[in-house]
Amino acid sequence: VQLQASGGGLVQAGDSLRLSCAASGRSFSTYTMGWFRQAPGKEREFVAAISGSSSSTFYADSVKGRFTVSRDNAKKTEYLQMNALKPEDTAVYYCAATIGIAYYSKWQRYGYWGQGTQVTVSS
Repeated sequence: VQLQASGGGLVQAGDSLRLSCAASGRSFSTYTMGWFRQAPGKEREFVAAISGSSSSTFYADSVKGRFTVSRDNAKKTEYLQMNALKPEDTAVYYCAATIGIAYYSKWQRYGYWGQGTQVTVSS
């Protein structure tokens, strides 16, 4: 599966953004889809994930209550709605795909990655 992330930009603290991740290839609905982010000088960190059927969603504590992950399998697209953005949310955001949900927060377990989209939140 090939992934293409989009929707990043420069916003002010408190604003909202919606990231999209468009997939090509077969069997999109069988993949657990995740979002990760990486700020300069920091390790890549888990943000959110959603199971293939959308029955399960997972969030990092730092974004819980502010971010919402969703997907539309008919459109082969995953979304990340980000509300109440903070300067510490500034990072390059990556979408990724993996099989199963056992290791949803481990970036090493994701075999397919999008190219990343920059999110910058000014104070």
